[in-house]
This record gives sequence, structure tokens and C-alpha cells, in this order.
Amino acid sequence: MQSYKIRILHPNAMTRLRLQPAMHGLIGILFLLITIGIYNRPNPNWFVAGFFFLLGIGSLVFPFMMRRFKNIQSANSLARTVQAFACLTGCLYVLTHMQPLVAGFLFLTGIATAYIGYAEYKIFMPSYIKVDINGAILPTTFSEKVISWSRLNNLILRNDLLTLDFKDNKVLQLEVLDEPGADKEAEMNAFFKSRL
Repeated sequence: MQSYKIRILHPNAMTRLRLQPAMHGLIGILFLLITIGIYNRPNPNWFVAGFFFLLGIGSLVFPFMMRRFKNIQSANSLARTVQAFACLTGCLYVLTHMQPLVAGFLFLTGIATAYIGYAEYKIFMPSYIKVDINGAILPTTFSEKVISWSRLNNLILRNDLLTLDFKDNKVLQLEVLDEPGADKEAEMNAFFKSRL
């Protein structure tokens, strides 16, 4: 059975990369609001207030410093882990001060941050599209999506782009990360054309 496995940039990667600064910024603002809440208490815990203040400033500055890291994916995963841990432990601190609503909000924020971190980790992993006689298998965030040949008008690999032209007037272009070579590219395109 003839099949091809092509390494691509994950289809959701660009959307996630554009949203990263906003998500880090929102969590940074949340940490600064926690700092204000701790500071305004009758007997503030200066250590905890300083901890959340530093985390807030760090979360706000991180997106601007992220490009300087050698391994951006690892730095982002570490930042998300620290943010999720701080939210979950902050939840316990706030709960001890009899504020269950704020503690519940922090708990949900910690769970959401952990989910976002895991989704980003999965997106940054090497992704492959598999094309065989049944159709194309695309990676999604947590599973795979099968696209049958009957749904496609055209499938072509050209200039480091794999273009899927659907019959319902949708077009999906995926960036190919490994150059297959002219002969292999011609072979793949001939196979794709024979299946349409």
C-alpha cells in the first residue's frame, strides 16, 4: 500500500503563537490583582505579595523576552507550568483567608493554564500528515482528523506548501518542514492526482 508521511508545521501553531502574548499578559494581570488583594489585607503577607508581584511582572514581560531563548518551546512550557502551579497554590492561600469565590476562580484559572500549556506542548511537537489510498490524516490538538479523497478537489505539494482544496470551497495550506526533493515531490503529486 502506497503511503506518504510529510512533516508539517502544526495547523494550529500560528493561531496559538499569535495568542500567546495575550494569554501570558492576562495571567500576569491576574497575579498583579492578587498582589493588590494581599496588600490591602489588614495584616498583609509581604512574602506572598512579593511572590505574586514578581510572577505578574514576569508573565507580562515573558512574551517580549521569549524570542531570545534558544528553545522557545521549553521556555514556554516552563512558564505555563509555573503559572499553573502558582494559580493552584494561590488558590489554597486564598482559601485559608476565607475567600472561596476567589479561590474557586484561581483553581479554574490554574486548570485552564495547565490545559493551555499541554495544548501548546502538543502543538510544538513534530507533526506529520499521512496520505494513503484512503485519504489524508491531519493532526489536531489531541487526535487526528481523516479527510477522505471524496472530500477533495485537489491535493498538491509545491514550494514547501501542501495545499488541500476541498469540494466545499475551503482551502487549507500547510507548511512542509522537510524538503522532499524534486523527484519525490513529482512522485507524490502523481499519486495524489491518481487518487482524485
